[in-house]
Amino acid sequence: MKAKKKSAKSPRSSRVKEATAVYHPAMAVPAPPAIDEIAGKFGLRQNMLSRLTGFSLRAVAGWSNGEPPSTPVRRALIEMDRLLNSLARLMKPTDVDRWLKEPNPAFDGSSPVQVIERGQTDRIWRMLYFLESGEPG
Repeated sequence: MKAKKKSAKSPRSSRVKEATAVYHPAMAVPAPPAIDEIAGKFGLRQNMLSRLTGFSLRAVAGWSNGEPPSTPVRRALIEMDRLLNSLARLMKPTDVDRWLKEPNPAFDGSSPVQVIERGQTDRIWRMLYFLESGEPG
């Protein structure tokens, strides 16, 4: 049986490469608002939060129970909070849940949450832009 050869790289050289990684404060992901805070403000249930973020109902329940979200989850929560707050500028926060569920002619009869689930959130942002700016859309 042949003996395995050690790799030419030393552990020290890999540590040096890790230490030279570039970090900039703008790359940091801010802490998202608490999931229960979002749910309470907009009257959303966990199943709607799951649909809006694209993560499982079990994951949403975990965040509600204090499980810390990963970086991709934090980004999704921040994006969802931004969208919900933008909608709340145009309607009562408690009406957002109903609006998300109702079929909308602007989205060819799909509900806004279906549009989000298909990854077409930009259509909602475009609609919000035209509503807030007063430009015809």
